Amino acid sequence: TNSKISNFLLKNEKMAESIAKMNPLKRIEEGEDSASVAKFLLTDESSWVTGQIFGVDGGRSSVA
Repeated sequence: TNSKISNFLLKNEKMAESIAKMNPLKRIEEGEDSASVAKFLLTDESSWVTGQIFGVDGGRSSVA
């Protein structure tokens, strides 16, 4: 995830590109990607969702 804690890795353009290529979506996750799932779960739109695990990883766990 593009964040302060990962900045030391992602500030290196080649490293960031390499990490992005390992992901099926070919990009680095942004905080908004996870936040949008959390936002959905906090709304009434998710009222029928129970006991689920949401993998918010851009498909990375499918290919790892």
